[in-house]
Amino acid sequence: MKHREILEETERLILRRYVEEDLEDLLEYLSDGEVVKYEPYRPMTPEEAKKDLAWRLGTDEMIAVERKDTHKMIGNVYLGKRKFEALELGYIFRRDCWGMGYAVESCEAMVRKAFADGVHRIYAECDPLNERSWKLLERLGFRREAHLKQDVYFWKDERGRPIWKDTYIYARLKEEK
Repeated sequence: MKHREILEETERLILRRYVEEDLEDLLEYLSDGEVVKYEPYRPMTPEEAKKDLAWRLGTDEMIAVERKDTHKMIGNVYLGKRKFEALELGYIFRRDCWGMGYAVESCEAMVRKAFADGVHRIYAECDPLNERSWKLLERLGFRREAHLKQDVYFWKDERGRPIWKDTYIYARLKEEK
């Protein structure tokens, strides 16, 4: 495997930049309809995953999450740069890794690192129907700041009408533990 730029390590995980060899692992979870159910995109084809990986290789906002024991890339954490020293947090993991604490472990490490690096605020948006996601945010010490009603849509119905969705907004400030 090519040199991997490691950002953080936890007890079980390596948090690093993407490498070209991640394509197969990336496709495994981004092509799973249950995994991307709340995302603004459909399950990806191999061609779409290849394009997505090219984007991930060129950004420092996407962090690959790799298991130390298997060296398999199992998901990612997203830390998107926003105005006023803020970051937007996102995450997505393989379905067979749900409920194993990998999301908490990786997000805790990256949130801690971001605050240590001087970030003032980290926020996340999630679908209220995605209970696993907002419970994870609460476990990470984020507080719910808003419940936006029918503020966004990703898809349209067969008649071309938007399928509106609500959004929860969670946030945590540097000084909040």
